[in-house]
Amino acid sequence: MATITKELWGKAPDGKEIFRYTLKNASGAYIQVSSVGAGIVAAVVPDKDGKLADVVLGYPDPLSYFGDGPCAGKVPGRYANRIARGKFTLDGVEYSLPINNGPNHLHGGPEGFQNKVWESRVEGDGVEFLYYSEDGEMGYPGALKAVARYEWSEDNEVRLTLTAECDKPTVVNLTNHTYFNLNGEGSGSVLDHELRLNASEWLPTDESLIPLGESVPVAGTPMDFVVAKKLGRDIKEPFTALEYGKGYDNCWVIDGGEPGQIQEAAELYSEASGRVLKVYTTQPGVQVYTGNWLAGCPVGKCGRSYEDYEGVALECQNFPDAPNEPEYPSPVLRPGETYEQAIIFAFKTK
Repeated sequence: MATITKELWGKAPDGKEIFRYTLKNASGAYIQVSSVGAGIVAAVVPDKDGKLADVVLGYPDPLSYFGDGPCAGKVPGRYANRIARGKFTLDGVEYSLPINNGPNHLHGGPEGFQNKVWESRVEGDGVEFLYYSEDGEMGYPGALKAVARYEWSEDNEVRLTLTAECDKPTVVNLTNHTYFNLNGEGSGSVLDHELRLNASEWLPTDESLIPLGESVPVAGTPMDFVVAKKLGRDIKEPFTALEYGKGYDNCWVIDGGEPGQIQEAAELYSEASGRVLKVYTTQPGVQVYTGNWLAGCPVGKCGRSYEDYEGVALECQNFPDAPNEPEYPSPVLRPGETYEQAIIFAFKTK
């Protein structure tokens, strides 16, 4: 069982205290999580030679986590990813949300969960963050209580459990937006990392990254990661999706996904360090984002701002724009129901 320590990390602009928790196992490997956006701010794990390094992008100053473009490490909400034109209809009522990403609503809006100080506590062998979202916040119907619980195992696995309850019908989609660099944060590009996805289909999008509807096979396209390949191998191919996003920023449909069942989503590997990251989830999709717009972010832990492609996010989630796509898994949560999803980041070496 991990040893958990809590420290006051800083104060938010509104005066709220920001806490950082360190969860360390017997081997000395540890993660750090913060009450700003319930985020992962460090993951210090061994390479093939047993040398520890921090493989998560982030900032030394807790205030840098407020309103950062990359949404580094945090839990966006109420709805992660994009909702087309910031509108959806639920039970016959149309709701309007703030537009903050081209023509669309992204990650719950400018005042999404990722930019809030969550309540926090040590609970058993984990750390729990709680956020109470008011009815009408960022345009969403119903008050929502969200909980993000982190646990850290003796074999270097992060387990994140995301739950939510509401008092009126609403939509919800929670994920974790950590950027990984398995050579250590600040060590340069991740385009030499190999990625394998348990996904034979993906969701094509329009130029504003809203899905067009049905998923299509990855076979024969640069979106094919069924067999592991380097992130950079096809990233410059003349392929519409890659041109829209300046790299990968797309949602893949996880094969064999069953609601509530943990399924392998992805495996990331760096030959240079020998580190492996395996990702498992109950969610139906995984958004792969190769950090195409990291440049200009706040100063990182390495003492400088990150450049584009210095980290990759593997965001396990429901599909983008699901509130407007009746064929997608329903994002609707009603009173008396509990939203519950799990994400596991398992660090290994080979």
